[in-house]
Amino acid sequence: MPRVVSVYFPTFPTDRYRRVLGSEAPPADQPLVMVPRRGNRREIIALDAVATSLGLRKGTAISKAQSMIKGLHVADFDPIGDEKALDRLALWALQRFSPLVAADAPDGIVIDIAGAEHLHGGEEAVLRKILEQLEAASLSGKAALADSWGAAHALARFHRHPAVLVEPGEGRDIVTALPMNALRLPAKTIEGLRSLGFETIGDLAATPRANLTMRFGPEVGRHIDQALGIVGEPIEPIRLPETCEVERVFGEPIGAAETIAKYIAQLVERLVGDLELKGLGAKRVDLIVVRVDNTIATVRIGMALPVRDTKRLTRMLSDKIEKIDPGFGIERMRLCAVLAEPLDHEQMLSSLIDDGDPDVSALVDLLSNRMGQKAIYRMAPVASDVPERSFRKVAPMADDDGADWPSRWPRPTRLLVHPEMIETMALLPDHPPVWFTWRGIRRKVKAADGPERIFGEWWKRDEEVAAVRDYFRVEDEAGERYWIYRAGDGVDPGTGSHRWYLHGVFG
Repeated sequence: MPRVVSVYFPTFPTDRYRRVLGSEAPPADQPLVMVPRRGNRREIIALDAVATSLGLRKGTAISKAQSMIKGLHVADFDPIGDEKALDRLALWALQRFSPLVAADAPDGIVIDIAGAEHLHGGEEAVLRKILEQLEAASLSGKAALADSWGAAHALARFHRHPAVLVEPGEGRDIVTALPMNALRLPAKTIEGLRSLGFETIGDLAATPRANLTMRFGPEVGRHIDQALGIVGEPIEPIRLPETCEVERVFGEPIGAAETIAKYIAQLVERLVGDLELKGLGAKRVDLIVVRVDNTIATVRIGMALPVRDTKRLTRMLSDKIEKIDPGFGIERMRLCAVLAEPLDHEQMLSSLIDDGDPDVSALVDLLSNRMGQKAIYRMAPVASDVPERSFRKVAPMADDDGADWPSRWPRPTRLLVHPEMIETMALLPDHPPVWFTWRGIRRKVKAADGPERIFGEWWKRDEEVAAVRDYFRVEDEAGERYWIYRAGDGVDPGTGSHRWYLHGVFG
């Protein structure tokens, strides 16, 4: 079943105008409208949220708008530039979220994330990530995820919430409550339907189809079925001309897993040949399978580093065959390297030279594609004395930035997500506890080392100007070692609460 995300940009022309001008753009709190460059009647074609809040609407004569609002910024409308920018946005989403992405002109893009959502932490995480990244790029957007393009398109534009997630099979009630303008019908058809008393999609869906078809043609019924997910609406993915891509069309439909694997291997061999000619390595490969009923299934694999290894790519794609539903048969398979980077030839190692560094990228790729990209990572040091702020997650094959882990005092192999309060008995100000109780078990301290005094980041946080922690390494009678600390210096209550916490466990 497709799971389609429709992203709607309500103020795309004005947002793009401000992005292009950068610091020279009109301030965000001042109204901006756009009018066509040519024509005798200059009317507002696009406007931002501020202009809308001041009462301006599309179709308002610019002379009237300027008389209503002092200081109104007027810019030329550029539909061709907007269309190209929308295509670039679709390519951006293609390389990040799914193999099936297309521009949904004039104000959105559409993404089929079925089979790719697990790589981003689930459907809700995908929606959140899309909107966060658009906001970071200064683009206003709304997004909806539903079972069909028509439903997602309607919800993104006519639902009051900026992010709508409809569970599989539960979209009918939500969609039928929307106004019929959400059906992407021509304005003339909408006007005709409204003159007959129709208001919502539900009104139309409850009407005998023959009557609507006789008066307005088959288009109304088709759009209703697309919105309700009864009729499929394939997404033709956008591609760059320079994308390495190979395709195989079958004379007879195929469906057996062994046959699919055989042709995957052939396609990979051809794709690797194209990549080699261009000096590239694939970092993201999409397998697009077109069934005889014109529906599409996709498989995406990602690599940590550019790869041009036929066996490795074939194996990773073959691992996904069980996710491909051949339906009534597959008539076409396409393999695309949607993300490729330069990759030089490598010298083969021989027994006469030293062994190189072990390459774990194949293992990283295998695990990432099975468990999700976020499941595999490594820790990198951060310049901070506060333990919970002294590391960050980075990609497993990310370049080393040269930062070192602190070596003056040992750190526990396991740091608790949150320090846990413990009961202790200790002499103030600098002695370690004689005993402590953690998770209901009382432990007598046999040996201890410390304190290691850590100060708060006073230059970043005002509340940490005087904050202090005194850390101790302690070992109990069973030989288990823990990392505990006292909040405060043991003398001044202004440096901390003087409560004790357990923060980590040594191996």
